[in-house]
Parts: sequence; C-alpha cells; structure tokens
Amino acid sequence: MTNNAETDAVSVRGLHVRRGKTEVFTGLDLDIPRGQITGLLGPSGCGKTTLMRSIVGVQKVAGGEVTVLGEPAGSRALRKQVAYDTQAASVYGDLTIQQNLRYFARLVDAPRTDVDRVIEQVGLADQRDQTIDSLSGGQESRVSLAVAMLGAPELLVLDEPTVGLDPLLRAELWGVFRGLADAGATLIVSSHVMDEALRCDRLVLMRAGRIIADTTPDGLFADTGTTDPDAAFLTLIERDAVRPAQGPEEAAQGPAPSAGEPAEPHPLTRREAREQAEHAHHADEGSTS
Repeated sequence: MTNNAETDAVSVRGLHVRRGKTEVFTGLDLDIPRGQITGLLGPSGCGKTTLMRSIVGVQKVAGGEVTVLGEPAGSRALRKQVAYDTQAASVYGDLTIQQNLRYFARLVDAPRTDVDRVIEQVGLADQRDQTIDSLSGGQESRVSLAVAMLGAPELLVLDEPTVGLDPLLRAELWGVFRGLADAGATLIVSSHVMDEALRCDRLVLMRAGRIIADTTPDGLFADTGTTDPDAAFLTLIERDAVRPAQGPEEAAQGPAPSAGEPAEPHPLTRREAREQAEHAHHADEGSTS
C-alpha cells in the first residue's frame, strides 16, 4: 500500500473507531487514488458507512489519521471540495426538487445552471416541480444524489446511491459516475450489490471492520479463479474466516495465537454459521448411516 499525497485523494492510517463497547476499526489503513471510482463493497454492517463518515470528517474517531486532498478530514478547507451523499436523503420534503437544488446550490456557491444539469443527470427533469414528499423513495434518493453533484467537488463520497433503483436507472447513474471520474473527480461508492464492482476502477472489499481485499475487478477474478463477483467475494470471505493471524500488519487486528495453539478464525457471519451447521449435520448423518 503506497502513500503518495500527489496521487491519493484519501489516506487512512491507523484508524480506530469505537461505537460503545464495539470496536468497529482497530488500526485500519487505506489509500484511495485520485481520479478513479473506488468501490467499497461488503455486507451490511461491515463498516462501509463508518469508513465513509470518517473520510468526510463527521465520525468520532478514537485514534489514527485520515487525510483528504492533503487536509485533515473534516477541515473547513474541504467543505466545497468534498460532497457526501448519505443513505438517508437529506432534502426538504415541503420543497420541490428544483427549490431544494437552488437552495443547496447557493450554499455551495454553485452556478445556477448546475441545478438543471444535475436534475437531468439523475433523470428527474419531468418531476422538477414536484415536492419531495410526493416522490417515491428512489426518486428522493436521486434528489439527494443531485445535491451532492452540485458545483465541482473533487471528491464525492456516495453511500449506496443506487439502492432501490431499477437496473436501467442504476446503469444510467453509473454512466454519470464514470463521466465525473473521467473529468478528474474522485468517487468513493459503497454498495452491497457485487455486480456493481465491475463498474469500479478499484475495489475495497470489507468484512467485519477489516479490509480483506484491495484490488481491481480483473485482479479480483484472477485471485479467486472466478468470473462472477458474488462468487469471488464469497471465496474471499471463506479464506478470511479461517485466516491465521500473521505478522505486524495483522497485529492491529488482534493478538496472534500463542505458539502451538491453533489460529482462531474470524467470527462467522450468520450465513457462514448456518452453512457450517448444515455441513456438520450432514456429516453426522453420514457417520451414523
């Protein structure tokens, strides 16, 4: 993992986040290059949103450093350079789409022409005069995405922006994301839909608060010997579930087993636990038959 301030939009070093008594991250390291789409992928609850909040600077952290575009995360200097689209739409229900966007455009000093541009890009031109309260959940999410696209942010942090959208609209929005990246913007897009991995330049796959792969779509398939993103991710999870603690890089994730003791696997997901139980049940049936 490199650390080059000129090529990396985000640098995370030793990130430690605690939520109550739960350790979300214990020494997370990550670099995100400029001008690319980086996909944060993994099951719900794996830490994607917490990592994005840390990058934006709205997450309370217990330790470590997060540098964004050369500045500490959350710095005043980043307010117009970083856009964040949360899972919950952050718009006013009693205002129309156009009124919401005009209001937020003034807040970020975006040109008035940006309002029509982003409305077109998210496919809501025919609904521009409808109030937010009259929209569907997917349409409301698209308005929130449009707000994040106002101005010319260097970094867009998008938390599951395509959830609940039909395949055609998802494809159209990914086309918009690609255009933004080609124009020089950096995008961090989280998703638990693995086929969206193929649309990213770089993939960061997470599980239970840890990064289990930092790769590319081609690298993912080459490493797992698969051609299906869901199968590839499951392969990585299976490897991770039985991985031994190794070396200094693993030290931050927990103590290594003592000499002569078996390596303790990472806690299983519900699916893994169910599959393991089914496997044990079939094995018992075979031994008694």
